Amino acid sequence: MRAGTPAEAATGDPAWLQAMLDAEAALARAQAGLGAVPESAALVITKAARADTFDPRALALASRETANPVVGLVREFRRVVAAEDEAAAEYVHRGSTSQDIFDTGAMLVAQRTLRIVRADLARCTAALADLARAHRDTPMAGRTLSLHAVPTTFGLKAAGWGLLLGDAHRRIGHLLDGGLPVSLGGAAGTLAGYLEYGRIDGATGPGREGAADDEDGYLLRLTEAFAAETGLAAPVLPWHALRTPVADLAAVLAFTAGALGRIAVDVQTLTRTEVGEVAEPAVAGRGSSSAMPHKRNPVLTTMIRAAALQLPSLAGALTQCLVTEDERSAGVWHAEWPLLRECLRLVGGAAHTAVELTEGLVVHPERMRANLDLTGSRLVSERVAARLAPRLGKEAAGQLLTRAAQSAAESGLPLARTLSAAPELAGLLTDTELAALCDPVNYLGGAGTLVDRATEA
Repeated sequence: MRAGTPAEAATGDPAWLQAMLDAEAALARAQAGLGAVPESAALVITKAARADTFDPRALALASRETANPVVGLVREFRRVVAAEDEAAAEYVHRGSTSQDIFDTGAMLVAQRTLRIVRADLARCTAALADLARAHRDTPMAGRTLSLHAVPTTFGLKAAGWGLLLGDAHRRIGHLLDGGLPVSLGGAAGTLAGYLEYGRIDGATGPGREGAADDEDGYLLRLTEAFAAETGLAAPVLPWHALRTPVADLAAVLAFTAGALGRIAVDVQTLTRTEVGEVAEPAVAGRGSSSAMPHKRNPVLTTMIRAAALQLPSLAGALTQCLVTEDERSAGVWHAEWPLLRECLRLVGGAAHTAVELTEGLVVHPERMRANLDLTGSRLVSERVAARLAPRLGKEAAGQLLTRAAQSAAESGLPLARTLSAAPELAGLLTDTELAALCDPVNYLGGAGTLVDRATEA
């Protein structure tokens, strides 16, 4: 579902490792900008922050001794920095704690992956808008509870899909525009370590001029500088045990997966052999069956739907992690990591797959028209009943259409033919008028206007 996609690379072990190193380097630069770390040390730290220098497997094994990967990473990172400048190594992870680095890294991974997803969603919505315009007036059977209901258009269906993905695009945009914060709290969310090192290094405290005397101001400036260096937002409070950012991610990712899954289910239904109204783009060898040579299975929609079905439970487990204890949890925080990564991977894979699906979807208007005629116009009985109600009374008109529709279904005759034989309609409507009234193409309501409204939006 996500193998070989950009989202897989953006969430892989090297990507997470790089994100944590980026957090360490950004912290050093932020502290250097406030005078708490020498500029030269921040430069060395930034230069050394390269994931390909480290062995992710060795770090993973070492993390079992500390219950998080940051402790071992910092130890190895200091060693790498010291090989370049021993003095600079003293400023690695200055005043920090593991959760600050890991959570900031997690937000960076999420940010980078969401940008990929958002770009894919933009392509999908553009493709669906094109489909909606092209098929603005292409009639098809609307279906409710699996059965023909009243006529609609394929353009309106495509516009609805596009609007759903547009909603997902906007929700992701809200996250990228201030919803993903840096984590900066120190050992227990008080930032005490940062403040103490600020005093030791002369960045704040007595003797400093102007605003630098204000230690509270120093902590605020440090948080803002860290946020600026990472491209993330500055939180109001440290969020070690306030997991709103993760819960927000879970909600948006679940919604996005659901929107993509809705399209996949519709396409699968319309692809059925007996329906045949659309088809996935054909690629040689794709969708072949190991047992049935005649089959070309719907591969793209299957992958998207499978991802969408997994997200609610994963997102629910992430949201459950709001219920955490103390200033840092023993196990709740740790449980988030694989859940968040899999959510990002699955949504990223689904969005990437949906680009190919929406841009290459094959539409069969002739099958839509043929299926529309399957019930002999019975799916416009609502219209006929409404038109006859002023003449016969609403209840009588409804009963007449119920009997006529049942008779048409049993006899296989068109609804107009059945109605023309009804004594109640003698002299009321000619056969030509009845035929026009029962033509499904003449009962599309405001579908075209709705398509225009949606594609404009």
